[in-house]
Parts: sequence; C-alpha cells; structure tokens
Amino acid sequence: MTRRDLPVEPLTAAAFAAFGDVLEAEGPPDRIINAGLCGRWHDRARLDFGDGRAGLSVFDAVPRRLPLVLDLVERHPMGSQAFVPLWPAPFLVIVAPDEGGQPGRPRAFLTAPGQAVNLLRGSWHGVLTPLAAPGRFVVIDRIGPGPNLQEFVYRRPWTVRRD
Repeated sequence: MTRRDLPVEPLTAAAFAAFGDVLEAEGPPDRIINAGLCGRWHDRARLDFGDGRAGLSVFDAVPRRLPLVLDLVERHPMGSQAFVPLWPAPFLVIVAPDEGGQPGRPRAFLTAPGQAVNLLRGSWHGVLTPLAAPGRFVVIDRIGPGPNLQEFVYRRPWTVRRD
C-alpha cells in the first residue's frame, strides 16, 4: 500500500475557515466587562447542534508523534464539534473537504499554544491528535438522537510530516 505525504501547515483562521473556526484571543477584545477587569472575545464559534443539545465532555487522548499515518477520518453530520485543549501544548488538526459524500485531499494544521478549533457540522476530520502529554481536551458537541458519526478509511493512507 503506497502512502502519500501530507505536509503540516500552521493553523490560521483564513486557512481553516471552510472547515470551522479557530478559537483564540487575538487582537483587542470585543468588549471589556466585569468592571474593566476582563476582556471578552465574543461569539467566536459557529456552534450547531441541530435538533440536539450542547454537551460538554472531557477527553484524554494518547499523544502521537510525527510522521503520522493517516488512514481514518470521520464527520458528524448532525452537529459541530469543538476541541479546547486544557494544556497549552500544540495539537494536530486534520480536515478534508467533502467531495460527493467522501473526503477529498486532507489538510493537516498545527495549532499554536492557546488555540482551539470548532469543526463545522459535516466537516471530515482526523481523530483527536495531541502531540504532547497530557492530551486532555474539553469537547463541545451535539448530544441527541440519531446517527451522528460517519467514518471513512483511506485505501491509500497519507503520511503527515512536518517539513
């Protein structure tokens, strides 16, 4: 089975916009609250839970190393999914455009410390991939009835590499 190389890109709001939102406190806050003691970066994610409700969970993922073999992606057709790290270590975010119900060419992004992501409803993405321990994240996603997980296995895996 032949592998294909997939370079790692830095995570920016513009590069990631088609797949979701980059959650970070960049630039001046939108509002100053709490008697001037707190900055608020307001409404930064396009959360979408369809007919479900928002659920908040804590995940503990096993750290990975690069190069990484990518052979599985998934998506959640009924709601968005946000990954918020509990430690300031970078993590890998892999996404792919939808091409007729299957994932197209994936892209791999490396977060900067302090960044989190919100994946839009139906965005193909890799599994949670911390690059350092501990791999603990708050995950905000849809809780409700119906099948909200689709998986796709690549016949020809990709190799994610940091150039």
